[in-house]
Amino acid sequence: MAHLSGTDRSQLLLLPEAVDDYVGPDNPVRFIEAFVDGLDLAAVGFERVAAKETGRPGFDPADMLKLYIYGYVNRVRSSRRLEAEAHRNIEVIWLLRHLTPDFRTIAAFRRINHSAFRKVFREFVILCRQLDLFGRELLAVDGTRIKAVNNKDRNFTRGALSKFIREADEKLADYMKRLDDGDAEEERVGGDSRGSGCKIAEKIAAIRDKRARHKAMLEELDRTGEDQISLTDPDARAMARMTKVGVGYNVQLAVDTKHKLIAEQEVCNQVIDLGLLAPTVEAAMKTLGVETIEAVADRGYFKIEDIEACEAAGITAYVPKPLRGPAVAQGFFPKEAFSYDAAADTYTCPAGQTLRPRYYGKLRENVKVVYCDRKVCKSCGLRPSCTSKSYRGVTRLENEAVLDRMAARLETRPDILDIRRENVEHPFGTIKQWMNQGAFLMRGLENVRGEFSLTALAYNIKRAITIVGVQGLIAAARA
Repeated sequence: MAHLSGTDRSQLLLLPEAVDDYVGPDNPVRFIEAFVDGLDLAAVGFERVAAKETGRPGFDPADMLKLYIYGYVNRVRSSRRLEAEAHRNIEVIWLLRHLTPDFRTIAAFRRINHSAFRKVFREFVILCRQLDLFGRELLAVDGTRIKAVNNKDRNFTRGALSKFIREADEKLADYMKRLDDGDAEEERVGGDSRGSGCKIAEKIAAIRDKRARHKAMLEELDRTGEDQISLTDPDARAMARMTKVGVGYNVQLAVDTKHKLIAEQEVCNQVIDLGLLAPTVEAAMKTLGVETIEAVADRGYFKIEDIEACEAAGITAYVPKPLRGPAVAQGFFPKEAFSYDAAADTYTCPAGQTLRPRYYGKLRENVKVVYCDRKVCKSCGLRPSCTSKSYRGVTRLENEAVLDRMAARLETRPDILDIRRENVEHPFGTIKQWMNQGAFLMRGLENVRGEFSLTALAYNIKRAITIVGVQGLIAAARA
């Protein structure tokens, strides 16, 4: 039996006369057009929405936005690749009506309108809210690190700069000593050591030049108060080693647990997640239009001031307490082994003894109270397992009751941490693996924020199409 053979390339074919016939009614590009056409681009913040009366005509921001949304939905983020798609992709040809902007124009549009993309993302969240795709009851919050356009060799911390300057001074001292020894040897034997001396002089000049550059960067850190400096992308920061991202940004997501849709996203250059829970959830609450909500996060968000801010904003937080502190590091009883009695304002230690408040002070912004009993500790048989000192003191902050209330909530809902992991890891896995967003293309915090807003928007569009279909979204966009 013969193989299948294709059509002769010189054969004339009767193709559909209209480009519209190539794009089916359930093609996502039809929703992209309906969604963008329903936006007030001037109110959102796009530049050059109203065309000028003079000069060469430019591209409509609506068409450029459609191109970028299509590109991010289909894993095409490069401006050069988007230019190519405009020439060969029938869906893009339909979407742009045969317009073919060059890559410079495409890249400039993303750079100029970076702040407007975040508002477009929120407009789609509001659209999904109207379709009842958000449960608006529980948000799963987490952060991930995404690589920046900055190699780790072009990032310098304060400690690394100080270490290099110290080592450079030691090398310079050694080279100077070797030059002096060479000169002394030349005078003693009457020889000529200019060859080796020239090489050492070149090394000294190179080290001095490099030391001066590092010294200037250290002075810049002293001036700005920052802990590190990046040369390619000044806003990028060296992330924690466990994240496997050398230099990058911290991406925060608040994911609604009903359909795993992103309710809020934010990009910052803070290395750790402490203090980011309340701001992220509050922004999500504003977009979702709720006054109270529950939020769950992992141990990296455990900060008493942040939990207290959540309560003040109407957020019921669920954050497990990490096992940290000097007692845990030394293998002694953790603070959780001491039970607190709020009515009596006392702690009960593992030996069953009562510890009363003895000392007062300040810790961060709160009043610190130390509970202890020196006499009991001296004769306690559990002291070797409790402390290496003569007595053990338990510290309690003035507002630590918020942590007690949260711990009680976690005991009643032990499965809520699994719910967090199941929901928030889904967007991160999709964005990094399926959408190939393992690194940013742009430099600068504001540009990166705009870039990730497009990524989060594309993720939500894909999820919404899976849930309600293209026609359902088109009907909602035109309502």
